[in-house]
Amino acid sequence: MLGPPGAGKSDLALRLIGRGFTLVADDQVVLEGRAVRAPEPLRGLLEVRGLGIFEGLPVADDATLALAVELVAADGMARLPMPAAWPPAGVPRIALHAFEASACDKLAWALDAALGLRAQRAGAFAA
Repeated sequence: MLGPPGAGKSDLALRLIGRGFTLVADDQVVLEGRAVRAPEPLRGLLEVRGLGIFEGLPVADDATLALAVELVAADGMARLPMPAAWPPAGVPRIALHAFEASACDKLAWALDAALGLRAQRAGAFAA
């Protein structure tokens, strides 16, 4: 997830963890090609705004980047976006508003589409 401070990266990560996703890292990752991992000083940490920094979270050790999610303001999302890529890793890139109630579901659907598990007629993953 990409975005400036306050865009909702950690908030969305917390909600995704509650739905069974596994954290890679909060705030920073080490990216080598498409392999992604937590920098050791941040491993297992998650900042929860208003509560503080929690430790000991399980993390994904062997993660492969499949999707870049740019967190934007609600008015920064296109209704029917064109396919886009995130150049550093050549993976699909989408824009989401992190605080939208459906953000977790949208991210899960986008990940399925990026992995070829969900077909799309028009939009960010249309062929």
